[in-house]
Amino acid sequence: MYKDDFFTYQAQTTPHPLGLEVSHAKGSYIYDQEGKAHLDFVAGVSACGLGHGHPRVIGAIKEQVDKYMHVMVYGEYVQRPAVEFTKLLAAHLPKTLETTYLVNSGTEAMEGAIKLARRHTGRSQIIAANHAYHGNTMGSLSLMGYEERKSAFRPLIPDVRFINFNVEEDLAKITEKTAAVVLETIQGGAGFILPENGYMEKVRKRCDEMGALLIFDEIQPGFGRTGKLFAFEHFNCVPDILVIGKGMASGLPAGAFVASKEMMAQLQHSPKLGHITTFGGNPVIAAASLATLQELTETDLIPQTLEKEKLFRKLLVHPLITEVRGKGLMLAAMLETKEVADYLILEAAKRGLILFWLLFEGRAARISPPLTISMKEIEVGCDLIITILNEYKPDTVN
Repeated sequence: MYKDDFFTYQAQTTPHPLGLEVSHAKGSYIYDQEGKAHLDFVAGVSACGLGHGHPRVIGAIKEQVDKYMHVMVYGEYVQRPAVEFTKLLAAHLPKTLETTYLVNSGTEAMEGAIKLARRHTGRSQIIAANHAYHGNTMGSLSLMGYEERKSAFRPLIPDVRFINFNVEEDLAKITEKTAAVVLETIQGGAGFILPENGYMEKVRKRCDEMGALLIFDEIQPGFGRTGKLFAFEHFNCVPDILVIGKGMASGLPAGAFVASKEMMAQLQHSPKLGHITTFGGNPVIAAASLATLQELTETDLIPQTLEKEKLFRKLLVHPLITEVRGKGLMLAAMLETKEVADYLILEAAKRGLILFWLLFEGRAARISPPLTISMKEIEVGCDLIITILNEYKPDTVN
């Protein structure tokens, strides 16, 4: 119905988008214009943690829309949804992470975190990890440890250095010149790679010794996806600045960075308006964020993710699957080759199962369904994955 106009008038990000024409979405399913149901194992790339059309979130949005929407730029007016959300978030975070700056996306949150780190330390050097992904605006892009993706946009921000994730010897590169070390708690685009051997604790120790800040990117693993509200809780390590987004508002555009009240206050002066945003803290999005956080913290959805992970691991056993990486419902089925992964993802799309790729790891099939997905829906999707892989022959690659 709209496909021709989609390709004509809307900017594309790849030469060959999947092009699913969406009619509506509910629970774990997205429906196309012909009424076909597509089981969603991606959840808007981890953004729709409570599935599609969750009644608590929809109710909060509708209630707020009837009251008011945008009224003033961020930080000037007291708006109940934003205040209640940030207060509840602080109640579920360590005491040093008490003050939240609300923005519009994960990449904007990362931009704010970089600025805050440089402002607080008076240093310029930022250290990130190879194969990291923190967003696509110029500052966030500068932290991407993947030259092929960023070389076309140079020059980027200066004084960024890179270390290898999980390599303890590289921590010597953190020095008294370092303003901050920025790490994903679980590397996403690189293939859902977890920290090993107390790595995060070792990074924390080195940062403390050098007077550098530690910034954790929880944009993807945050809001319950790994079996904790935030993944850093698994690793006995608290960051100085926490960057969040994606699942924060159940599919609405949202992001934030969180730090101590003392640190965040430095954006108020020298200069004033050290970071500004027009729509950050939008009351409709804040209402959705509040309803999402309430649902996650008042139910057993978060611990359920670990039980659902066990079921995925039990069912996703096949000679073409070399391993299943990740934690909770942030999983990646690693296939023998990129060709097998492409075949699986594209063939699943034809048969009503939504999988997706990871940015840098071609052999991976992303599995990041809504946290609300049922055990039966997991079984149905995994059964289709195994069926498709059983049918694979080298000449069947799309």
